[in-house]
Amino acid sequence: MYTLVWTSGFTRAAGNFLKQHPDLREKFAAILGDLERDPFQPHLRYHHLGGHLKGVQAISITSSYRLTLSIMITDHEINLLDVGSHDEVYR
Repeated sequence: MYTLVWTSGFTRAAGNFLKQHPDLREKFAAILGDLERDPFQPHLRYHHLGGHLKGVQAISITSSYRLTLSIMITDHEINLLDVGSHDEVYR
């Protein structure tokens, strides 16, 4: 089991994301629950990012929306960084 750490930026981004996409509220909550249990589940499509986002990982909420995060395996902590469309979170 992992601990989800909500950064202030993620909290703000999640609030905006859910206002814009209220239809994804249940899916978003389910993804966070799955992430907390095991971030490496295949349906989350966990992957490492490169370039200026090296050291950051991402998972998919849908084919269009991503959640970026940083996992500290030793502490079993997941720092949630951003949520939004593909283009928004990879900027």
